[in-house]
Amino acid sequence: MTFKGFKKHDFDTFNIEGLDERMSAIRERIQPKFKVIGDELTGDLSAMIGSEMFLHIAKHARRSVNAPNDTWLAIAANKRGYKKHPHFQIGLFDSHVFIWLAFIYELPNKSDIAKIFLDNIEMINDVPNDFVISQDHMKKEAYTIKEIEIEKSLERFRDVKKVEFLIGRHISSTDPILKDETKFMDYVKETFETLIPLYLLSYK
Repeated sequence: MTFKGFKKHDFDTFNIEGLDERMSAIRERIQPKFKVIGDELTGDLSAMIGSEMFLHIAKHARRSVNAPNDTWLAIAANKRGYKKHPHFQIGLFDSHVFIWLAFIYELPNKSDIAKIFLDNIEMINDVPNDFVISQDHMKKEAYTIKEIEIEKSLERFRDVKKVEFLIGRHISSTDPILKDETKFMDYVKETFETLIPLYLLSYK
């Protein structure tokens, strides 16, 4: 399969009622695209970071009742899993595509990473203005670098167990870039390239 962009049909997946029915659509419509995108990006990130990265596609295996409101791929330095490690994500809600460098609550050294970021907060302040930050990967909402108080966000990330730190970009489901696979992939790679210094900093 070749990746030909994301279309309305993909976003409509999240309007399908029922766990089994929605998961079937995710597997048929979205996951094959994730595999193509992820294979390319995993190679690129491995080259840019200088160490091997591994692709993970969300299985939503823990769900037994409620259908997922979003789905994603993750790329991490660990072959067995990604949630306990800093990782890159691309995923879909019904309203947008998200492109994240993600530090989620399963990280065992979350507070240490927060302290490193607080000590190097200028690196986050220097990220382009169209980048956004979220503190909960399960919510759609995110805030631009200029809207959010980054220092307070990092302090909450450090001090509150369930608070996360995700930084990246959103693309509206109606944005034409999603229908142009070359432009979309270039945009994702540019986003990740901007975030790699933060990723590397988190490992110091």
